[in-house]
Amino acid sequence: MSTGDLAERLVAALEPVLGSGVGIEGLERLSGGASRETWRFDAVPSVGGAPVELILRRDPPERPGAEGAMGREAQAIGAAGAEGLAVPSVLVADPTGEQLGAAGMVMTRVAGETIARKILRDDAYATARPRLARQCGEFLARLHQLPESAIDGLADEDALTAYRGTYDMVEETSATFELAFRWLEAQRPPATGRTIVHGDFRLGNLIVDGEGLAAVLDWELVHRGDPVEDLGWLCTKAWRFGATPPVGGFGSREDLLAAYAEAGGRPVSPEVLAWWEAVGTLKWGVICMAQASVHLTGLHRSIELAAIGRRVCEQEADLLAMIAPDRWAAAEPTPAPAGRDDPGLHGRPTARELLDALHGFLEQDVSESTTGRVRFHTRVASRVVAMVARELELGPAQRARYQEGLVRFGVTSEHELADAVRRGDLDDRTDELAAFLSASVKDKLAVAHP
Repeated sequence: MSTGDLAERLVAALEPVLGSGVGIEGLERLSGGASRETWRFDAVPSVGGAPVELILRRDPPERPGAEGAMGREAQAIGAAGAEGLAVPSVLVADPTGEQLGAAGMVMTRVAGETIARKILRDDAYATARPRLARQCGEFLARLHQLPESAIDGLADEDALTAYRGTYDMVEETSATFELAFRWLEAQRPPATGRTIVHGDFRLGNLIVDGEGLAAVLDWELVHRGDPVEDLGWLCTKAWRFGATPPVGGFGSREDLLAAYAEAGGRPVSPEVLAWWEAVGTLKWGVICMAQASVHLTGLHRSIELAAIGRRVCEQEADLLAMIAPDRWAAAEPTPAPAGRDDPGLHGRPTARELLDALHGFLEQDVSESTTGRVRFHTRVASRVVAMVARELELGPAQRARYQEGLVRFGVTSEHELADAVRRGDLDDRTDELAAFLSASVKDKLAVAHP
């Protein structure tokens, strides 16, 4: 569908709300959003009046989401807004795609920032950062008190069961994830309760302004579950974006939990929160696998989705640091080979040197001359090129050590090792397994790090 066709659909959808003759200006697709499209635009009334700043969020037309998911998301936002929670206003909800060409919704555009690195580093948000943990705790406590009847068809999910199901649907396997599933089942705490759960409450889905939390976005994973799932997901290391504070990179667990309890949330112990942080780490690892699978199967070819597949090892690393901290700390990656590449038959520049040149071209020439989604994907591509170059250099020695380790466990592949862990065949060798996995994951990180 062309931009012009989409604009015509938006006009037809918005006229019953904003009046006939409304115009669409500045329609632009935003970068990010691996599962759904996000478009920014202004709706201009035909007779004077200020432009209305809006956002379109919809399924990619060629890749529709689960039936009813967009309708539940719109209902969740509406229910939260009705209780005074900080969310956009939904002007158009189209759960079938009849109006917008794919299931979607049109919402008001809330002023503020969603880019995590800016929120965590820019001076403009220096006043907001110390407030955010408590504001998030209060928001979640109030969300978790909403009546479940406010959202039709709300799925009741056990987190481990749900993500085991997603994991089993993809072709790739991870012995570390299998170890984590077993560990989490063995350490599972009693349920805290069952409430509406946002499902993706973290930086990137929060709009922050100079005063703090301005709005919460992206409710596509809303479901019924244990409320601590939202708290643990916010604390998961992946969503700190390199910053130190454990709550989203901006605050303390103590502030989060205190505000949550003061606003009516159930008391949560640090131990239960830590378990849910581990669940969140496994969840994001499985999602990375699933998103890469969308690319690998050809359902939707995307450099962004392809690159996400190499982020699995980051979650494996975080899980091993929780499950086997001593083994993780002691593990060493395979040493890098000495000297430069042998030119061999093809001479110089070598493959690595060519990739270095391509990386520089993408990172500088192309990235500096583009904007929006193209610039974002160019930067992703440049990181992929650098990753391939590191694998050319480090991969042979890493693969040799990895194969030697597999032999010690009587298997020949990651699939076989993961199956053995899942069956419990290696329960009496957990310490040895953790040591092997830690060294292997550190090798993966040496190649995949951004």
